[in-house]
Amino acid sequence: MVVDVQCIMQGLAAVANCYHTKLITTDDRAKIEGATHMGFDEANAIESAKAIVRAAIDNFPNRKPGFFIPKHKSELIAGFSHETINYLLGGLFRASYRPLNDNIINGRIRGVAGVVGCNNARVTHDNIHVTLVKELIRNDVLVLLTGCAAMAVAKTGLMVPEGAQYAGEGLRSVCEAVGIPPVLHMGACVDNCRILIAATAMVKDGGLGDDISDLPACGAAPEWMSEKAVSIGQYFVSSGIYTLFGVTWPTVGSKEVTDFLFKDIEKMYGGMWDFEPDPIKMAQKMIAHIDKKRRALRIDKARERVLYDMAMRRELT
Repeated sequence: MVVDVQCIMQGLAAVANCYHTKLITTDDRAKIEGATHMGFDEANAIESAKAIVRAAIDNFPNRKPGFFIPKHKSELIAGFSHETINYLLGGLFRASYRPLNDNIINGRIRGVAGVVGCNNARVTHDNIHVTLVKELIRNDVLVLLTGCAAMAVAKTGLMVPEGAQYAGEGLRSVCEAVGIPPVLHMGACVDNCRILIAATAMVKDGGLGDDISDLPACGAAPEWMSEKAVSIGQYFVSSGIYTLFGVTWPTVGSKEVTDFLFKDIEKMYGGMWDFEPDPIKMAQKMIAHIDKKRRALRIDKARERVLYDMAMRRELT
C-alpha cells in the first residue's frame, strides 16, 4: 500500500505489520513511523514507480495464509476533469457547459451535488456514502465525487453509464444521451478544487445566476474524519456552496458558534455549513436547497416552448 500526503491514520503501519502488507510512504513531508519510505522523484517518476512495484513483487512470497479476497468486482470510469466534461458535452470544437446548464434550466437535471470525504470508522463502512448518492441520483441530482467517497460508490456499479438505470427519469435521459454515468469521478481527495472549477464554468456559461452561490448546487462530506476536510469544506462555503457534514460536528456544544456557521455565515459568503448524520435526511436537505435555488432563478416550473413569428418578435420590447 502506497500513501502520499493523504489523511492516513499512522496506526495503519501497526496494522500492516500484523499481515504481509508493506506500507510505503513517498513524500518526505509525510513519513510514518514503522512504514518503508521510498521518496518519489518527479524527475524520474517511472523509476520511482518501478522501484515500488519491485518491492511489492519481492514481498509477495511473504503473504500469509488465511487472507480473504472477495470475488465481486465492479468497473468504473474515472477522470471526469473540467476539460473532459467540457469535451463530452460539446465536442472538440464546441466544448461547453451549455448542455448541462440547459438541462438544469429545463428541469431534466434538478441540480448538482459534490460528495467527497473519507470513510469514518464510527459508522458502517461505505453505507452513508452509497445511501446518500443513490437518493440524490434517484431525485435527478447529478453527483460529482472525489476520494474515498468515489471508491465507496464505485463498488456499487454506479460509475459506469449503465448506472443511469438507478437515476430519475430526467437525469437518466441526459446520461443516456451523452453516454456518461450519473455519478462522475473527478479525482482524488485533494482534487476537490475541480468541482469548484466546474461550478465556475457553469456560472460563466450563463443562465444560472451571476455567482456560485446562485447555482442549484451543494456539497457534502457525509463520513468525514480528518481536520483537512473542515478546511476544504470552509473553502466551499466561502465560495458560496451550501455544505453538509455527517457523523459528527465539532461545534455542536456551542450554540453561538453553530448558529454562526449554520445561519449567519451565509450573509457573508452566500454559502453556509450544516450537519446531518442520517444520509436520507441529508439528501432531503440538499434537494430542498437545490429547489430553493431553482425557485430563486425562476426555473422551478416547466415552461412551454413558443415559436415566435415575426409579428410576435416586433412586439418584444
